[in-house]
This record gives sequence, structure tokens and C-alpha cells, in this order.
Amino acid sequence: MLTRPDAGTACVDLYWLPLGAGAHCVRWNGRVYEALVAARAHRERCDLYHAALEVRLDDDRFVIEMAPVWDRHEPDRGVVAEGAVGYPWLGRSRWFRYEVRRWRDGFIPDVAAAVDSPRRLSRDHDSAQQILELIPSFPAVTWGRDELGTGEMWNSNSLVAWLLARSGHNMEAARPPTHGRAPGWAAGLAVAARQVPRLGGADRPADPRSDDQPRLERGHGRPPRPRPRATTRSGNPVSGWLRRPRALRSHRRRALAR
Repeated sequence: MLTRPDAGTACVDLYWLPLGAGAHCVRWNGRVYEALVAARAHRERCDLYHAALEVRLDDDRFVIEMAPVWDRHEPDRGVVAEGAVGYPWLGRSRWFRYEVRRWRDGFIPDVAAAVDSPRRLSRDHDSAQQILELIPSFPAVTWGRDELGTGEMWNSNSLVAWLLARSGHNMEAARPPTHGRAPGWAAGLAVAARQVPRLGGADRPADPRSDDQPRLERGHGRPPRPRPRATTRSGNPVSGWLRRPRALRSHRRRALAR
């Protein structure tokens, strides 16, 4: 493990934690999940990781993480958003809700198990400030599902990827450790790309589902093809009258003949 960086006036540090560090059940479930995904994709298995951020700004230090509502009981843990786990209706129970934390002077559980961490991604005051300001606007949709149409599940890695991309950090420097994978990371990047500022400084709509790009066909990586216009044998466009079903055209003729 790399040595812990010294505190500065402003910095953003990324931590990569092995999935299920300190929780054997989560680790075992993660291995089963990765084995199934790898077999389906015909590739080798990867180590799964969970990302967390530590942001220092002047004399303050914040831990940014997504975690179950029930795993901590400190009243001042900086909760700024909550969402459901698995299915939206399950979120009625606290056992199926997650929370997004901007925890002042907080800590990252099992940080001693972090791999290739911490990574200092920036020392810029404005970048650190922007991350802290963006957290309340994070799309708190259902964990483990793809409600935003990104092609990947939404989870804690989506939070970190979304924050880093929206704040303009170098995403190449934030890749998972060697032979590692972070499920949900690509989903955060995809939603962040939809919300980049427009020319002139006006932001796109806050709804992460909004996208100026054409939607992709299911199962394909290309925009839907435009439907060809009907034409006659001479190449002229067919009017709406001729495109009607034959039965409807016959009925119309009889009505006009009366």
C-alpha cells in the first residue's frame, strides 16, 4: 500500500477497496457474480473493487462514499441523499436503502485493505470544492439496476465516477488496479457525459435521463435508423391516402358515392 499523503490546502484522493473487504458474505457473492459475468463474456475473471473519495479543502476533510443506511449509526455522518436497493418499492424499508455521505472528518471502513491507494487525483482548490458541491445533485436512483439506460448497474462506483467526471478530473488516472474491475463505473461516466455544460455556460436539464444524443437500439451500438418514406414506382412520395389500409380506402369511396 502506498504511504498516506500529507494534508494540504486542497486535494482529492481516490481509494480502491476490494469488494467485500471485512465482509466474507459480500466477498463470496461478488466472486460468484464475477464468475458468471466473466463466463458470459468469455473472458478471465477480474478482481472487483469499490471506490471511495477523500477530499481535503483548507482545514476540512471529507469522506465521500455510498453505503447501506444501516451500517453506521453516527448522527453526523453527512448524509445528503438516499435511494432504494434492488427495487424502488423495497426502499420503504431501511434494510433496502443506501445513503450518499459527505462525511466531515469521517473514515473509510477497511481502508487498510485498499489496493494501490490512495491516488492523489488533484491538488486544485476549485476541483475539490466542485466535488463537494456536486454531491447533493447525484442521481439517487435504484442501486443494482439500470434505470438510466446506461447498459450497466448503478452503484457506489457510479457515484465516484460521476463526481470525478463532472468535476473535470483525469479519468485515466482513476482506473481500477491492475487486473481489477469496478462494476457501475461506466454507468457514472455515461450519465456525467449527458450532463456536461452546454456552449454558453447553460447546464443541461437536471434529469439524467435527458440526452441530446439519439437513443440506441436495444442490443446495438448505433442510433435507430430512420424509416424509409413510401414512394410510387415513379419515385414520388406516397400520400397519406394511399398509405391507408385497403379496407379503409374502400369504405371512404363508398361513403363519397352516396
